[in-house]
Amino acid sequence: MYTILYTIKIKPNQEEKFIKAWKELTTLIYKYEGSFGSRLHKKDALHFFAYAQWPDKHTFENAGGNLPEEAHHCRNRMREAYEKFEVLDKYEMIEDLLKPQRSE
Repeated sequence: MYTILYTIKIKPNQEEKFIKAWKELTTLIYKYEGSFGSRLHKKDALHFFAYAQWPDKHTFENAGGNLPEEAHHCRNRMREAYEKFEVLDKYEMIEDLLKPQRSE
């Protein structure tokens, strides 16, 4: 598994707009590009951290060409809502000891 870490600084009063666009874009990437999805974490009103997981580095590096036009609109809405979106690092997973989530 290949993981990408992101840090995001949201513009004031743009949190809901960003989260909505992020969810929509992540869903499209999952559906059309083969990612395992992403998780978004909030530090405070303006600072977020996210990570996306992919089956492997090759799948990540070759993603983008299968997305529908709708993805570009989602990306643009995200850009309008953040001041900074930065890739912190990229990692290859070697062990996974997270417990599976229970459905309740």
